Amino acid sequence: MYQRPCDSWYNRPMEKKNKLLLIDGSSVAFRAFFALYNQIDRFKNANGLHTNAVYGFNLMLSHLLERIQPTHVLVAFDAGKTTFRTEMYADYKGGRAKTPDEFREQFPFIREQLDHLGIRHYELAQYEADDIIGTLDKMAETTSVPI
Repeated sequence: MYQRPCDSWYNRPMEKKNKLLLIDGSSVAFRAFFALYNQIDRFKNANGLHTNAVYGFNLMLSHLLERIQPTHVLVAFDAGKTTFRTEMYADYKGGRAKTPDEFREQFPFIREQLDHLGIRHYELAQYEADDIIGTLDKMAETTSVPI
């Protein structure tokens, strides 16, 4: 005959462990933009604003949140084209093409979307998103928050 464990154990809510998700928002937005680039004209609002990166970013973010189920999330963004690396090496990322205006115009709306979702985002002048993520990863090593 099955015997239920004592009430104190059985009724105790499961403890959810902390889990930090760090996202390179610039990279995800870039991937989202070009994933839907061949359909870019289908992703415009009534004012002519392109929305393919916003849509794709939201889709990718939703999948990440559902799959990983973090307790904490931070989206880091590149602060601009000039970083401490470009000061050390003038040709750093020099071979890259100019960022398309159709992509750049969507960044404020991606940040606004994160605000509405209650997800914090951060950028720091002279640094890229992966610098921020690497720093936070090192800091998290000293805590009990898995990344």
